[in-house]
Amino acid sequence: MANPLDIDQLHTFVAIVDTGSFTKAAGRVFKTQSAVSMQMRRLEERIGKQLFQKDGRGNRLTSEGEKLLNYARRIIRLNSEAIAAFDDNRLEGTLRIGTPDDYADRYMPEIIGRFAKTNPNVELYIACEPSVDLAEKMARGELDIALVTHNPQARTSDVVRTEPLCWVASANHPLKDDAPVPLAVGRRDCNWRQLACSSLDADGRDYQILFTSWSSTVVAAAVLAGLAVSVLPESALRSGMKVLTSSDGFPPLPPVQIGLMKRPGLLPSLANAITDHITACLDNITPADVVDDELDADVRTYPRQQARQRPSQMQPGW
Repeated sequence: MANPLDIDQLHTFVAIVDTGSFTKAAGRVFKTQSAVSMQMRRLEERIGKQLFQKDGRGNRLTSEGEKLLNYARRIIRLNSEAIAAFDDNRLEGTLRIGTPDDYADRYMPEIIGRFAKTNPNVELYIACEPSVDLAEKMARGELDIALVTHNPQARTSDVVRTEPLCWVASANHPLKDDAPVPLAVGRRDCNWRQLACSSLDADGRDYQILFTSWSSTVVAAAVLAGLAVSVLPESALRSGMKVLTSSDGFPPLPPVQIGLMKRPGLLPSLANAITDHITACLDNITPADVVDDELDADVRTYPRQQARQRPSQMQPGW
C-alpha cells in the first residue's frame, strides 16, 4: 500500500503557491526556508514528479504541480472539516458578511456552504449591497466581513483575487455593426460603467446606455436577451454569453481585484475561519462555459502576482 500524503507538506506546498515564494511561505507556516525546501523535496519524492521549476530568480509550478494543487486544497479542506466536526470548542455566535450581489451570486453559495459545515453553530447574516455602501457599513461597525471590489483610492482591503474584466454580449444574438453599442451598466457612480464609457470614448466608438442597475441579475438578463453589452469580471460570466475582443471592435480592459475587509476587533478565530473559506473558494472558481474563441489564453489566466505588481492599472467596479 502506498504511503499517504503528508498534510503538513501539503500545507507548505499551498503556502508557496499562495505567497509566490519559498521565503514568504516559510514565514506563513512558521518554518525556516531550508525546512520548506526539504519538505518540497520530500513531497516531490513521494509524488515522483517535479512540482516546481526555475523561472528567472523565482520558481513556478510545473504541469504536475498544477495538478497536485487542486488535490492539496481539497485534502486540506476535508481534513479541516473532519477535525471541526469533532471539536467540542467549535465557534459560536453571529457573523455579519457583506457582498455585492454579483459576488454573492458567484461566490457565496460555496463559501457559506463550506463554512456552515465546519461551523454549524455560527449564524450567518448576509447583506448584499454595492461595495461603496458596504465600506460605509464596515466603518459604522455594522458588518464583520465584506467582500468588495478592491479600490485603494476609496477604501482599504486585502486583495484575495485578481481576474480579467471582459466585454460581454449574448452568444445567440449578433450585434448590429452600424449601430451605437447598447450598454447595460451600473449606476452613474459605478467605476466599471465609467471605465466602459471612457474606453469606448477613447476608441472613438459610439454607444448608448440602455439599462442602468446595481443588480447583476438585471445586467446579465439584458445581455443574455441580446439587448445590451456589458463589462463583467471573468468569474461572473455565464453560459450563453460571448466575450468580445479587439477583433469585435472592443478595446482591452485592465484586470480587476476583489478585496476583503475585516472589522477591527473581530474575534481572530472567527475572522480566520471565514477568511480561510473565502480564500479557498475564490482560488477554486473556474470561468463559465462562454463563447470566447478569440480571447487570449494569457488573459484568461492572468497571474495574481503579476496583477499585484501593476496596481496603477487596477480598476474598481460595482
